Amino acid sequence: MTKKIVLASGNMGKAQEFGAILAPLGFELHLQKEFEVPEVAENGLSFMENALIKARHAAKYSQLPALADDSGLCVDALNGAPGIFSARYCGKWGHDQENNAKLLKALDGIPAPQRTAHYYVALAYVRSEHDPVPIVVTGSWDGTIATKALGSGGFGYDPLFLVTGRNCTAAQLPPQIKNTISHRARALALLVSELKRAHEI
Repeated sequence: MTKKIVLASGNMGKAQEFGAILAPLGFELHLQKEFEVPEVAENGLSFMENALIKARHAAKYSQLPALADDSGLCVDALNGAPGIFSARYCGKWGHDQENNAKLLKALDGIPAPQRTAHYYVALAYVRSEHDPVPIVVTGSWDGTIATKALGSGGFGYDPLFLVTGRNCTAAQLPPQIKNTISHRARALALLVSELKRAHEI
């Protein structure tokens, strides 16, 4: 028997990535737009808070268990920026090229050893809007920031994110490789473990 779950996102790529892992475990994933879930203010101070805000909001409107993620890039030399503002670092939502340009400018003159960074994600799963014991897991992916964009795959800061241990950026990785080693892949593996431990699957 399949279990319906709403993904608090409108991102088809993200839905396919999550669905590929969750579908074999008995979950039927639906995007929140199917339930006309309105936008919600992501006014938390951390990835974890924002993921929970989005999950509870989607559960409220869909009346289904909900899964949400909040992720971004944290650069050590910039005290963790762009952080939770990664998608709107340039001042506008979802303008990847402008975000990347601003990041390169902020790191201008910073030598390679000091350009360390990591992608970070928090995943939140709630059974209902007021679930008192949500399942929240996190994942990270280490790298450094290149001095110019390389590669055409991925999205966000992938063209600038030099993956630790691999001589390439995240945008140069084949999707099937990226989807097994990324911060999101690691967090999803933890989520599956927690769902099993809680006898949800």
